[in-house]
Amino acid sequence: MTLHLPAADGSTRPYEPRTEPAAFAPGGAPLASRTVFSAAHVVADPYADVTPDSPAAVDWDATLAFRRHLWSHGLGVAEAMDTAQRGMGLDWAGAAELIRRSAAEAKAVGGRIACGVGTDQLAATEIGYPYGLDQVRSAYEEQLAAVETAGAQAVLMASRALTAVAKGPEDYLEVYGHLLRQAAEPVILHWLGPMFDPALEGYWGSTDLDAATRTFLDVIAAHPDKVDGIKVSLLDARREVELRRLLPDGVRCYTGDDFNYPELIAGDDRGFSHALLGIFDPLGPLAAEAVRRLDTGDTAAFRALLDPTVELSRHLFQAPTRFYKTGVVFLAWLAGHQSHFTMVGGLQSARSLPHLARAYELADGLGLFPDPALAESRMKTLLTVYGVAR
Repeated sequence: MTLHLPAADGSTRPYEPRTEPAAFAPGGAPLASRTVFSAAHVVADPYADVTPDSPAAVDWDATLAFRRHLWSHGLGVAEAMDTAQRGMGLDWAGAAELIRRSAAEAKAVGGRIACGVGTDQLAATEIGYPYGLDQVRSAYEEQLAAVETAGAQAVLMASRALTAVAKGPEDYLEVYGHLLRQAAEPVILHWLGPMFDPALEGYWGSTDLDAATRTFLDVIAAHPDKVDGIKVSLLDARREVELRRLLPDGVRCYTGDDFNYPELIAGDDRGFSHALLGIFDPLGPLAAEAVRRLDTGDTAAFRALLDPTVELSRHLFQAPTRFYKTGVVFLAWLAGHQSHFTMVGGLQSARSLPHLARAYELADGLGLFPDPALAESRMKTLLTVYGVAR
């Protein structure tokens, strides 16, 4: 049946939904040539009586079921990070519970998991962040202990509080050095750019990215045995390639570039990136199949599968990039991974109907929906709610 999808100019366009999904069954050989994590979203409890600034009400059963879906395709799960709405609906108390539950589930099913460590216990006030470096360090320590106690690998995330209180690169070197010295196992360092979180402008002590990169590399060089890898989310492929070539031996680069991931994962004659990506939340089965092609040495087949997904990813992550989570959860609803399109913090309202309609069209064209008829029905329901269905 033809759908009439709204466009940004107020018009509608006819669209014939796909009738057959792409075939990407669970199972298959373990991924070998690349380490691949999908950052995973949380599923809200749609029946909770909450407001946008209430603590998150999470549907734990649906949230954990989605993680089992990712593990079943051979992907690792990057937990309690930006895609899970850290700092955009999910506070530290909710994240701590998410880490405990997901790490236990990972142990039960043999799934790989890495969890975000931040400082979001330190909330901003009307006067900003009235904290000192000692408090920032202590907040990081509390979360690092929680992740290690849960048995998960730690991802040291960028901190809004540290951005606000640090006076220069030396403060980043001091805080990160302290954390790396006490980490029980090698961690992943995460550099999240301001396009994902404007409060992180000037991270590593400078708005000059070359200067910031030097500080970042100094942190790694001082403790290479405690750094498993770095996750770079700057949406700048050239900078990522240059950075990964400067890493010490044994330190991996995990791309977080949701605009240029196929070329970065494929790599060149001087190296490649592993992956820790929010876009692999909706692309999980397809992404896993693409990496299996890469495992056989067939780079062309890998690119043939993954290159067509870039248009969808660039659409979901278009500015304001931080609202990409809305499109990710929307696609999870259409795909049948959850029964509703409700998000913690009310973030389902953060993207327009034309934006969501285009996301549906692109995802459907890629065969991402296991049940295209269900996706079509749910899209029609949304259009009806907005008063544009015919």
